[in-house]
Amino acid sequence: MDSRQLFGIGVTSAGISFTSSHPTVPSIPSRLLGSLKFDFGNSPNSPFSSHFDSDTLTALSDGQEQQSSTENLSGVSPSCNSSLESNSYFNRPRLSLDCHQDSQELHSGGACFIQDANCSPNIKHVLLDIETALMGPDDSEEVTTREISIPETPVQRSRSWSQEPQGVNGFAQGNLKQLLTACAKALSDNRMDDFDKLTEKARDAVSITGEPIQRLGAYMVEGLVARKEASGTNIYHALKCREPESKDLLSYMHILYEICPYLKFGYMAANGAIADACKNEDRIHIIDFQIAMGTQWMTLLQALAARPGGAPHVRITGIDDPINKYARGDGLEAVGRRLAAISAKFNIPVEFHGVPEFAPDITRDMLNVRPGEALAVNFPLQLHHTPDESVDVNNPRDELLRMIKSLSPKVVTLVEQESNTNTTPFFHRFVETLEYYLAMFESIDVTLPRSSKERINVEQHCLARDIVNIIACEGKERVERHELFGKWKSRLTMAGFRQYPLSTYVNSVIKSLLRCYSEHYNLVEKDGAMLLGWKNRNLISASAWQ
Repeated sequence: MDSRQLFGIGVTSAGISFTSSHPTVPSIPSRLLGSLKFDFGNSPNSPFSSHFDSDTLTALSDGQEQQSSTENLSGVSPSCNSSLESNSYFNRPRLSLDCHQDSQELHSGGACFIQDANCSPNIKHVLLDIETALMGPDDSEEVTTREISIPETPVQRSRSWSQEPQGVNGFAQGNLKQLLTACAKALSDNRMDDFDKLTEKARDAVSITGEPIQRLGAYMVEGLVARKEASGTNIYHALKCREPESKDLLSYMHILYEICPYLKFGYMAANGAIADACKNEDRIHIIDFQIAMGTQWMTLLQALAARPGGAPHVRITGIDDPINKYARGDGLEAVGRRLAAISAKFNIPVEFHGVPEFAPDITRDMLNVRPGEALAVNFPLQLHHTPDESVDVNNPRDELLRMIKSLSPKVVTLVEQESNTNTTPFFHRFVETLEYYLAMFESIDVTLPRSSKERINVEQHCLARDIVNIIACEGKERVERHELFGKWKSRLTMAGFRQYPLSTYVNSVIKSLLRCYSEHYNLVEKDGAMLLGWKNRNLISASAWQ
């Protein structure tokens, strides 16, 4: 493959098209888990003590709507996107888009491609260009750009983040943040009378169809109430263990993947580092600690198949907890079938081994490392779920890293949320969560209208459960334990790793991708890592180690 034939993409506008006919819905924060049906009974004052069913949000759809969210994906996706698979690493279990099994769905970029007769051929070329750039020229080579004009939508033009925030039932946007913080402080100080009064006031100010702070506030208020009622763990497990309603729930994950660049960023950074580290290897073994659907590797496999010296033999060990089979509609055997189809399509030998275990339970013997293979290990928004020394005296998090180091990997890729919620005390953890997810809700706000059923479901199904776990749970039940990159760097260094430089060329390709979304996304290099952020808040870090 002649790397000089590859080129990056320039986009003149971050226009995004979507279709929505959903009416505005009222504020219903107590129904944030509307698609579930469960009864906790023991907490009569809990907002989760009622039965909920799939009809809870019927006000969001009119009688004429028959199309599924999956069928509408081409109408809500940014016009410039990556063709990597949606594997929903913001959820636990990771609920992934269940791609159609038809081989015609597999394409050169790397995932399910939603066929759309109205899809511009130029946009299809954009997808291929971005993905193929993973095996692009060295940093010294100049990147040629092709300009594509993408018009803004009326909704984008009408929404400006420089405008003054609107009042909310007597509370300006800034004051609502203060009100939510006051609720958490009262709960932290065990001032229950004050907490009840403040919470009642907050309930009147939040709305799942309002400003980003209002929408986030609806879920955070419910998290606070769940903490008071000690029902957070029950809620989290109910959400975690329920088999999803196939198309609808899985499509929410894919919508989040398409409308925000967070997962694309992680996949491209990891694939770029692995492609660089293994560019001269004839036998490659990839251990993925969250395989999900497996099609995130299609881009890398295609690039490896096109190497001038011929395709290497690739072995993929996919680790995924047994619960996540619900997201695929099948066990890890489905991943094996999909990778086999990719192998045949791109004419590259691929061997797959599935390991249905939780990451902390993985042993060296399960990984079947063989001599003569270049080993690459991937931790995609997953390692923070493994308990550390603050939860378990055996420190499974660091123990897992030391075990991986003992395998002498060629490269280890780490993608994590850039947030400090691990050992931070409750009140400070609440404030951190408020700031982190507010940036994420803002980034969603520029893409989908506030009355959109898809947006409500994305925030409800993909983000609310993690928020509840961070706020309402403690000890071993609190599994969303994020750490800042500086702490991950210390852990990996103590385990014997040193940083592997990320490709500046891949960095430039990701920056081109970001221009397809919003000018408020930014990508910075810091301490050897790449940090993707919204405005002045870093949200995701990507780094490589050896």
